[in-house]
Amino acid sequence: MRMSFQEKLGQIVIISLLALLCLSVIYPFLYMMAVSLNEGTDAAKGGVYLWPRAFTWINYEIVLGNSVIRHAYLITILRTVVGTITGMLVTLIAAFGLSYRLLPMRKYLLGYVLVTMLFNGGLVPFYIQLHNLGLVNSFWVFIIPGMFSAWNMFVMLKFIQGIPEALIESAELDGASPVRILFQLIVPLSKPMLAALGLFTAVGHWNDWFAGAFYVTDQSLIPVQTFLQQLLSASDLSTVLGSNSNQEALARGAQMQNITLMSIKMAVVMVSAIPILCVYPFLQKYFVKGVLIGSVKG
Repeated sequence: MRMSFQEKLGQIVIISLLALLCLSVIYPFLYMMAVSLNEGTDAAKGGVYLWPRAFTWINYEIVLGNSVIRHAYLITILRTVVGTITGMLVTLIAAFGLSYRLLPMRKYLLGYVLVTMLFNGGLVPFYIQLHNLGLVNSFWVFIIPGMFSAWNMFVMLKFIQGIPEALIESAELDGASPVRILFQLIVPLSKPMLAALGLFTAVGHWNDWFAGAFYVTDQSLIPVQTFLQQLLSASDLSTVLGSNSNQEALARGAQMQNITLMSIKMAVVMVSAIPILCVYPFLQKYFVKGVLIGSVKG
């Protein structure tokens, strides 16, 4: 079927707009990578946009070689792994339980969960609650508050309700317990949905700096995103990196003279962003299939 002139013009306009949108998203990433791979003093002169003019690995050597950053990176990885697994498990169990239509007070429980999704008590009462629970200045302040997500629970609930009831009833007739039905029937059929929501949960944990900035005072417990936020507001490297930056400056001599605070910032940004970006291509096929299918079934 031949397209008319108006249809061809419309496709050209759409493709051009999408290309500009992609460029606006990719260019900042390329710029930060170029600055992070460039000597800091040279990049400060300007003119570095897409490719490093004075290539060097020194910025990444400083970032990856600093014990403060490595420890913050470890906290972020642990938080992302533990928080994603526990959050998905608790939310899935809640969704599976509420999927039973004969569950006593099911409507009231769903309404209660919906209210928590629409309203919250505020930051100060939440902090007081965390303090009373002994979670402030603890690693578990990153895990326990995020173990349940009302939005994810409703998505999981709609997805589970879309599974034919005959499958669940046949499993019950064969003597399968609810736990066995959940992990041997529901979970295998829900892999696309779990993969999509799991990725969103992991990205939320990885990118969160708020909890580390307001609920943790111990510098050894801050995640890498909170460290990056501190670095962005710092006036010099020693403020955040501590005495290690002075020792490294003496050890590296002339190389350290080419480092600036901006070049270190860009290197930290790249180090904190690249790992989670590498996960997206492997789970991209699950996005639409996993999230939208739960919203159209019912």
